[in-house]
Amino acid sequence: MYFVLIFVLLFLAELFYFRIADKYNIIDKPNERSSHTRVTLRGGGVIFFLGVLVYFLTVQFVYPWFVVGLTLITVVSFIDDIRPVSQKVRLIFHFVGMGFMFCQWGMLDMQWSWWYVVIALVCCTGIINAYNFMDGINGITGGYSLVVLLALAYIDEFMVRFTDIEFIYVLILAVMVFNFFNFRKRAKCFAGDVGSVSMAFILVFLMGQLILTTQDLSYIVLLVVYGVDSVLTVIHRVMLHENISLPHRKHVYQLMANELKIPHVVVSLIYMCVQALIAVGFVAVHSYNCGCWYLLTSILLLSAFYVVFMKKYFHLHLNNLKTKYLCN
Repeated sequence: MYFVLIFVLLFLAELFYFRIADKYNIIDKPNERSSHTRVTLRGGGVIFFLGVLVYFLTVQFVYPWFVVGLTLITVVSFIDDIRPVSQKVRLIFHFVGMGFMFCQWGMLDMQWSWWYVVIALVCCTGIINAYNFMDGINGITGGYSLVVLLALAYIDEFMVRFTDIEFIYVLILAVMVFNFFNFRKRAKCFAGDVGSVSMAFILVFLMGQLILTTQDLSYIVLLVVYGVDSVLTVIHRVMLHENISLPHRKHVYQLMANELKIPHVVVSLIYMCVQALIAVGFVAVHSYNCGCWYLLTSILLLSAFYVVFMKKYFHLHLNNLKTKYLCN
């Protein structure tokens, strides 16, 4: 009954947010870098934060430092969805928010070397920004997040207890509510920075809990599809002498949606299925203590696919750029 009530509450909260977004014109207008063509409500991913907040208020205020950090990041991301916030300000909020997350993990009480903390800060910042950059078509953030959360729920339930399983279930419900309005041909809303960044922060927290509990870095395989696409795209853009901080349309999913004209929902399903298959394989072989080798193999295979895909289809993106330049 608890989860039914939570689902209904979150569904109503999302509908209420739509009225606010519509009244105050919180919308996403398509531009030359967008993969969509219709004006759509932005910020529907605020439901992820609301899911955490509901859990926090109903289950004895667990993970207080994490919630404080998530609140800071959610607030600055929501403001950024309404009006641009400078990159420096966003970065400061991200660092402070992650500082609170590190407190929740107990990292600052473990007498870790300062450079361990710096490395963790850089890695977490990279993951959060990568997750945000990958949010560009209908269903991809909600769908991919659902796969990762389901994998984490299975691991928590059947392999190693690293968090309260009800916390993950509430997050799954929040993602399902969002997907109802976003995972469709014509999305009712987009996640916005408030959604993609807050979900990234949540997943980093859960992954950190899992890795610190098991002392096993191979669990990062649960984010390997996004990770390979993001890292190799950054390397590709560096090779093209581009400013990697600027928006672009060079991710694999963007080429699939824009150049190959594959429907957004189909592209999102492809990303979901690939990550799901990798997660299932990881669970199947983990008892053989070969998690790191499995992670490395996954990275190599995905990287090979990325290179082959770009060699075959990236010229379509360049042709589109030339056409737009000549038209202008």
